[in-house]
Amino acid sequence: MPVSRRDFVKTSVLGAVAAGVGTRAQGEDAKPAAQEHDSQSGSHKRPIIVCANNGFNYLDDAFAFLRSGGDTLDAALRVVKGPEDDPNDDSVGLGGLPNEEGVVELDACCMHGPTRRAGSVGGVRNIKNVSLVSKAVMEHTGHVMLVGEGAERFAVAMGFPRENLLTEHSRKIWLLWKEFHSTDDWWGPGLADPHWQAPDSKPNNDKPQAEVWQERIQNLQARAADLGIEPELQLAAVRKVLFPPTGTIHCSALNEKGEISGCTTTSGLAFKLPGRCGDSPIIGAGCYTDQDVGSAGATGSGEENIKVAGAHTIVENMRHGMSPQEAGMDALKRIVRNYNGDMNKLRFIDMTYYILRKDGAYSGVSLWEGYSEGHPHKIAIHDGSRRAEVTVNLLKGYSQEFPPFPNIPEDLKKGSEYLK
Repeated sequence: MPVSRRDFVKTSVLGAVAAGVGTRAQGEDAKPAAQEHDSQSGSHKRPIIVCANNGFNYLDDAFAFLRSGGDTLDAALRVVKGPEDDPNDDSVGLGGLPNEEGVVELDACCMHGPTRRAGSVGGVRNIKNVSLVSKAVMEHTGHVMLVGEGAERFAVAMGFPRENLLTEHSRKIWLLWKEFHSTDDWWGPGLADPHWQAPDSKPNNDKPQAEVWQERIQNLQARAADLGIEPELQLAAVRKVLFPPTGTIHCSALNEKGEISGCTTTSGLAFKLPGRCGDSPIIGAGCYTDQDVGSAGATGSGEENIKVAGAHTIVENMRHGMSPQEAGMDALKRIVRNYNGDMNKLRFIDMTYYILRKDGAYSGVSLWEGYSEGHPHKIAIHDGSRRAEVTVNLLKGYSQEFPPFPNIPEDLKKGSEYLK
């Protein structure tokens, strides 16, 4: 049986702050993942759009466009453009959290099933709608991928305006990270390195870990107030400093004729090294669509998804007969195998897959239940009714408990049951 990490640390001082884990938290717009949609038999609805939950508010317009005969890729782009344009969504586009130098860099890719074409851009600065730029690469060049300065110049040549993507709120969060957390940045050995140490296992003083974390959170919250971050947003800012988010949005769209397309767009990992590209612009990792089979995309730990070619793996699994849910779970298990089931490392990783098969069957699967209590991973769907559903998770518990907890006991670090 999967074991919740919360059970490991119930006696922690911080445990009382976030007690009560055991069932999935569900908002009013979230329903349990519908198992019948993932079955190999039965009827499925078309047209249908499946996306990450930050696209929920943009589904109605996109679905109306799709149902009226609009192109599947254009429908998917209508969904992801919404968060790209929203300065309050710091996961993509305008207002995205910047790299370690305070510069916003964006990635995106798209695949058009009916014509079997693809486009991608990576490390793009000063251009808001990189999802549309990836489509322009697909339509107006003989290439699949453009990156960096060249991608920016191409976008300008295609009529996309240059603009400052760093909002005042994102700038303040970056300053908070810069002042308090830049010594724990993305330099040095990564998770896969045998010499890697968890942040809460590095020697600092003789205080209990719970007390150390409490002091760190209090200091960060006080500095967030000094920087002018609104009181109701301060703890969220602290969380983003302690656990740099990987915000992204993926969307796949399928019409009545069985034509299917997908796209993924992101501002990437917060406070990353300049020039870092994650999985979102990588065809076969952050997004993959095959007109004969279906479409899949991802949000989460980009480096881990690249290593398992997640979206391509899922589509190929479905090609060989797996259901959408089975296909996604297999990809998640490959991530777990890459760390030999070491939960002390896997707790710093998360992944959500959004999967749509050509017949309309779909699934949302995730490595963990959510990123913290009350924030379960969700998938958004529109097949005539707009709704959000909680994902089916491989591991029980949350990837980033907040407030953070001490180390997992040695005898519970290996999760061999997930390697089967």
